[in-house]
Amino acid sequence: MKHNLKLPDNDNKKLANLCGVLDENIKQIAAGFDISISRKGSSFTLDGNKKETALASQIIESFYHRANQLISQEDIQLLMIQVNKVAPEKLNASPQLLTNKTELQGRTPRQVQYLQSIQRDDINFGIGPAGTGKTYLAVASALDALNREKVKRIVLVRPAVEAGERLGFLPGDLAQKVDPYLRPLYDALYDLAGYDHVTKLFEKGILEVAPLAYMRGRTLSQSFIILDEAQNTTPEQMKMFLTRIGFGTKAVITGDITQIDLAKGQLSGLIEIQKILTNINGIEFTQFTSEDVVRHPLVQKIINAYEKYSDR
Repeated sequence: MKHNLKLPDNDNKKLANLCGVLDENIKQIAAGFDISISRKGSSFTLDGNKKETALASQIIESFYHRANQLISQEDIQLLMIQVNKVAPEKLNASPQLLTNKTELQGRTPRQVQYLQSIQRDDINFGIGPAGTGKTYLAVASALDALNREKVKRIVLVRPAVEAGERLGFLPGDLAQKVDPYLRPLYDALYDLAGYDHVTKLFEKGILEVAPLAYMRGRTLSQSFIILDEAQNTTPEQMKMFLTRIGFGTKAVITGDITQIDLAKGQLSGLIEIQKILTNINGIEFTQFTSEDVVRHPLVQKIINAYEKYSDR
């Protein structure tokens, strides 16, 4: 079904900011809603499902009115997610986090639930595909807890599966050996707190990185611990990690059980733990799906395609 939209034609700069280079923003909106959009000047023709074309038209109009500056593809993607997935009352329920990103909030109902669970419960699991925000929101929550002085330090943990945990054979000091495996966590930290501030936190020992193999024998109190890529832990490693938690500590464990890099036949600790820790107060599991993806709209379609293929 075709839907026509006519925007004011007296402001070419706003129109250019809205559409982007070579109409890349309009193409992204079309891909996100699985419709076709053609443009001639300030007139748009949207063709596809009635509901989808109406929503896409609303987004185009909304961005036009705020297009005094160039509209980024990220801005468009996030708004599309909100329009499609989150009722205003649920979006308003998202906790406000103290980070450099003042407008950071859950973009889908499960992201809102995840943030609420992290603030409420001491141990949280975020399980789901790439791009669902499970690691980014965990880092944001850790910085929020540090800024509110609820914890004294943040500890970032990740299994170094590719190195077989034998980090001694890699060149450099411990931080240099672990850095490649923690890069996604670093990227989130720099984005949420700034490079200089993060560097100072590391220098003061407030931020710490640790390979999972180095956690044995430790007890961490007054800390916010994030175990990322937990699908690559063995059951023994998962038990070891969870029993490191001391008083005043929160732990968030994230992973994607469709991307396990363990040796063939080795059971993932993240899969097993879901059967062991059910119905325990203070422990919460959030299961993300492709609907929670906040990356390029094609990522959601790729994940769905893989799920359909694996179900054959």
